[in-house]
Amino acid sequence: MAVDDIQHVFIVGSKGIPGSYGGYETFVDKLTEYHRNEPRLKYHVACKSDEDGEFEYHNARCFKVKVPDIGPAQAIYYDVAALNRTIEYIEQHGIAHPIVYILACRIGPFTSHFHKKLQKLGGKLFVNPDGHEWMRAKWSAPVRKYWKISERLMVKHCDLLICDSKNIERYIHEEYGNYRPETTYISYGAETRKSSLADDDPALLDWYAEKGLEPKSYYLVVGRFVPENNYETMIREFMASDSKRDFALITNVSDKFLDELKERTHFDRDPRIKFVGTVYDQELLMKIRENAYAYLHGHEVGGTNPSLLEALGSTDLNLLLDVGFNREVAEDSALYWTKEPGDLAALLERSDSMGVEEIERFNSLSSQTVLQNYSWDFIAQEYFDLFACGVNR
Repeated sequence: MAVDDIQHVFIVGSKGIPGSYGGYETFVDKLTEYHRNEPRLKYHVACKSDEDGEFEYHNARCFKVKVPDIGPAQAIYYDVAALNRTIEYIEQHGIAHPIVYILACRIGPFTSHFHKKLQKLGGKLFVNPDGHEWMRAKWSAPVRKYWKISERLMVKHCDLLICDSKNIERYIHEEYGNYRPETTYISYGAETRKSSLADDDPALLDWYAEKGLEPKSYYLVVGRFVPENNYETMIREFMASDSKRDFALITNVSDKFLDELKERTHFDRDPRIKFVGTVYDQELLMKIRENAYAYLHGHEVGGTNPSLLEALGSTDLNLLLDVGFNREVAEDSALYWTKEPGDLAALLERSDSMGVEEIERFNSLSSQTVLQNYSWDFIAQEYFDLFACGVNR
């Protein structure tokens, strides 16, 4: 194969692979895994680090970007430094028609500069706009204003926006139609197989014993510990319900937010509410999802959420916050709740009393939804078609 026939794709914006815990990191890990034997694609992945260097993973060239401890500005510094390194590499190695794919809209004020440089090198700049970062409760008003400006500038100065949600794609055109943005829709993916762990695997049994849980005896949530994922609503409503099951929360706890929740809800007085830490072993996490009685999903900011897809593929019954992003993905394969007081509590009690056949019907529908529209096989093929076949050179 001629060197010019290889499509080089530089991915900037994830924390890196392997081993990081987040949506973009999972995406990059799976994309490189599913394309690792594809000779027509070569990935170059930026990895946030405390040292410089390079290594190979899934046949991708992973380059470490040393980031100083400068607080919240780290993310912007990291993306800019990774892009500078990317441009240097493209120039030094004479790479023809490169694609640079930036995940999230953090560096809007710098995008025009990098876009022009890339154009001179015969390359293209793709952006994944993520969800509505400027709406996240954790940011102060000035920071939210920056994220909105940054989003606008990245939409303006890129060749293609790859939206992981149809709702996000619609928003881009409604909000920034004057720029005539080029967009395409490719979702995140999910595994469609079952966990490799047996029901009596020691790692699983030890975890259950340590956390005081049993298979099919708990509702589960997995996600970042941030206000817009509606932990307070879910905890309040669970406490208000008569459910005899536990509520297991797998999340990277922030002490400040946890203390605020405890003060507002007094969840520590309810033995059913169990913060069980994080689970980085993916086979174990998959098994914990499979063994949950039901999954609770309170995300309301962002696009197609990886933890939702994984739950739809693994968990029998899913109870989702009723917002466009979640309905777009799950459609009629899940049950929905609102933030109105008493709504989720009533749904929990309804789901507690559901029969085996009704639960199996939801399980079958959600598994089929993931298999048809969100399997990693399907998503990897969509990206291959875009990168290797669908780019006009």
